[in-house]
Amino acid sequence: MGNSKSGALSKEILEDLKLNTKYSEDELCKWYESFQKQCPDGRISRSEFEKIYAQFFPNSDPKVYARHVFRSFDTNDDGTLDFREYIIALHLTSTGKTNLKLEWAFSLFDVDRNGEISKNEVLEIVTAIFKMIPPEEQKTLADDENTPQKRANKLWAYFGKGETDKLAEKEFIEGVMKNDAIMKLIQYEPKKK
Repeated sequence: MGNSKSGALSKEILEDLKLNTKYSEDELCKWYESFQKQCPDGRISRSEFEKIYAQFFPNSDPKVYARHVFRSFDTNDDGTLDFREYIIALHLTSTGKTNLKLEWAFSLFDVDRNGEISKNEVLEIVTAIFKMIPPEEQKTLADDENTPQKRANKLWAYFGKGETDKLAEKEFIEGVMKNDAIMKLIQYEPKKK
């Protein structure tokens, strides 16, 4: 019979999400109800995702970054996120364990999905992150981080890479884990007011 509280949410997906996220069955069921109201067909499109993401960054332009986040979680490449993909995205971008979060970050930077990161991919994602930083905050950034190009150069130099070198996932994760300053370069957290 299954759990009537979860409605159309399958027991398999519910158990999988309980096992792989920090969320309780009650939280997942409530989110599923809300997701179903917003997305009656059970899927969220990239443009809908971008609108939701924009609500979290009202003073900047997160559209390009949201597009990359969406791509990194659209694991079956169908142009939509189902409930499971959506919850995993929420979990990893908000409270995921550091290693899992960095695996996700690697997939975000691996724009062409070839299993390694190029300097151009770093610049593409850093540029998208930079657009989320409000102009008044950009003015307060360190000289070697105050443009997307400088940030990408700093990140690439940290890994000791040449212009045409590539960065593997293991090397990326280990390098970021060892250096908090690099972690700050690959993300943007709005200042608390």
